[in-house]
Amino acid sequence: MTSQSQLHRIVVVGGGAAGLELATQLGNSLGKSGRASVTLVDKSRTHLWKPLLHSVAAGSLDRAKHELNYLAQAHWHHFTYRLGALDGIDRTAKQIHLCATADEEGREITPAASIAYDTLVIAIGSVTNDFGTPGAAEYAVPLDTPAQATRFNRRLINACLRANAQAEPIRPGQLHVAIIGAGATGTELAAELHRTVRSVVAHGLDHIKPERDIRIILVEGAERILPALPEKISNATTALLEKLGIEVRTNTRVAGISAEGVIPATGNLIPAELVVWAAGVKAPDFLANIAGLETTRTNQLVVLPTLQTTRDPDIFAIGDCASCPREGFTTPIPPRAQAAHQQASHMIKQINARLAGQPVTPFVYRDFGSLVSLGRYSTVGSLMGFIVGKSLFIEGIFARIMYRSLYKMHLSALHGRAPTLWRTIAGLISTSPEPTVKLH
Repeated sequence: MTSQSQLHRIVVVGGGAAGLELATQLGNSLGKSGRASVTLVDKSRTHLWKPLLHSVAAGSLDRAKHELNYLAQAHWHHFTYRLGALDGIDRTAKQIHLCATADEEGREITPAASIAYDTLVIAIGSVTNDFGTPGAAEYAVPLDTPAQATRFNRRLINACLRANAQAEPIRPGQLHVAIIGAGATGTELAAELHRTVRSVVAHGLDHIKPERDIRIILVEGAERILPALPEKISNATTALLEKLGIEVRTNTRVAGISAEGVIPATGNLIPAELVVWAAGVKAPDFLANIAGLETTRTNQLVVLPTLQTTRDPDIFAIGDCASCPREGFTTPIPPRAQAAHQQASHMIKQINARLAGQPVTPFVYRDFGSLVSLGRYSTVGSLMGFIVGKSLFIEGIFARIMYRSLYKMHLSALHGRAPTLWRTIAGLISTSPEPTVKLH
């Protein structure tokens, strides 16, 4: 076995879908066999698959049942976990620098530190881009982290409790929720909220009349919702949302957010007690020109088709924080969960090639389609031509099964196929009497 000092040092920064899958798979192979040391760095202690955040915000999913502890995952899968946020990269010394961490009382948990690498993979994902809209940072809740999703859900429940307990009539807008951005996250959240907020009210909040007092407004600047997806998906989703009574406002540019609601560029104030911002994403600001690496105007690291950064072949970037060219397209690979999963799988091959002294190879993205979950109401989407030679529109039960299979694929990459299968079976036969919506 190679001595520790001779091990190839692989450092993965970011424990999202791409980073955690990569660290787990490398730990299971290279770490377990002693051919390399694998370190995962993240500023959080737990992982939650990001497409689940809208369900946490709506209260239809208990995050504690789906969160994965990094320390435990590292122990089980032969890699090292380090708590901390990336503070800088020294490309000459081949080290990354981490910020010190502290608890809620300000007491230091871990000091500032440096970690040496031979291969560095940056996979820190994306954050909400509010485009500097006045009031967005103060009054709108983003859905980048489990903590933010939980915060929104708590505010939603508190708003319902407050309205039910007050002596005066419920004022207009008091139980209105405005969602800025009708991409997948905003659209899925609107559908989930329609059901869950009514479920909360049904638990004895008799002063609230849902059809009179509760209103969900989906605001989109483009001419249709889900503008990045095929028009047929957009039309089917719009029809279902409008049938539920969700107000869909397209061609509506937001000029600002206030304590009273949303301020459109034209027209009157849209009253709303709660505002969610889901209108755009960018890579974290600290990535902009970090260590002299090439970045885009949205802070993404520019990478070659091999996923190597353009100015340093020992530094790779994958997932939402990477701007990777796509052959035959003028735009880069879209920041989607399936792209992150495919890039993590490709990086395993790249690292094995580097260890063997072989050249790295280009990443080829395969678009398997798009799916939008509308909670328990429906799922709509399209599967790409690898099945029937062209895009296939699907909805209903089959679409829901395909949507859930994306999460199962992620779990399989983290735990293995057999454990994931057994967990799925256990979930199906569970008879827990818990409420179907979070109430606290």
